[in-house]
Amino acid sequence: MIFLGIEKVKNPPSSSSSQTVESVSEPPVWFAVNTDEDAAALLKRCREKNCLFPRSPNRDLLKLSEEEAGIVAQARSVLAWHSRYSFCPTCGSSTRPEEGGYKRSCLNSECRSLQGVHNTCYPRVDPVVIMLVIHPDGNQCLLGRKKVFPAGMFSCLAGFVEPGETLEEAVRREVEEESGVKVGPVRYVSCQPWPMPSNLMIGCLAVAMSTDIKVDENEIEEARWFPRQEVIDSLFRGARSAFVFPPRQTIAHQLIRHWICMNSNL
Repeated sequence: MIFLGIEKVKNPPSSSSSQTVESVSEPPVWFAVNTDEDAAALLKRCREKNCLFPRSPNRDLLKLSEEEAGIVAQARSVLAWHSRYSFCPTCGSSTRPEEGGYKRSCLNSECRSLQGVHNTCYPRVDPVVIMLVIHPDGNQCLLGRKKVFPAGMFSCLAGFVEPGETLEEAVRREVEEESGVKVGPVRYVSCQPWPMPSNLMIGCLAVAMSTDIKVDENEIEEARWFPRQEVIDSLFRGARSAFVFPPRQTIAHQLIRHWICMNSNL
């Protein structure tokens, strides 16, 4: 079991309110539990009628509200970390959870992870850059698709940040590796946690310095330049669009929408 936090009170009573402290109900406290018990059996015991277990976590997560998705993302990431770090990565001994589930400590009193400052016993976050590459003319963007994507879907390029890299260096390397396009200026836009299992998607805009595409087929299936108007039409025309947009809850969707609504100059 891990502690997720206390739900924020949207309209807390003012100090001048006639309500006494005792009459104010306590806000809900959230916990997450990792279990191997059958999902159907758990649902039968659930008091709430709208309980569910996601069959496809990646897609079902997109059906939740922003607040609900944040809670599930936090729970999934931390529980996944616990399932992978039952043993100390320093000495191999068993570990135990502490601090509400946000730390694991080695049970070996002689382990050097208990001495000084170490980051081996805290939940990991894996940084991933996801970038919308803009054509030098400012009116086209580079999108790619993987074989696992739904038919017709194109999205932003993305990749893990390597040790020792800056975000800008990671963007330039990943774009060139996947598409053969060289990138110059890079600008951070926003980020999104993605608990599959512990990624932090760091969204950027980048300006291309070259335009010839040479796809690395090990990474992606296809990549091409899309004119701004074609992207706008695909966003608003639905079934008649030239390509399928990423779901609106994803940072890829928000990066593309951000670009079509801004001045083309970085």
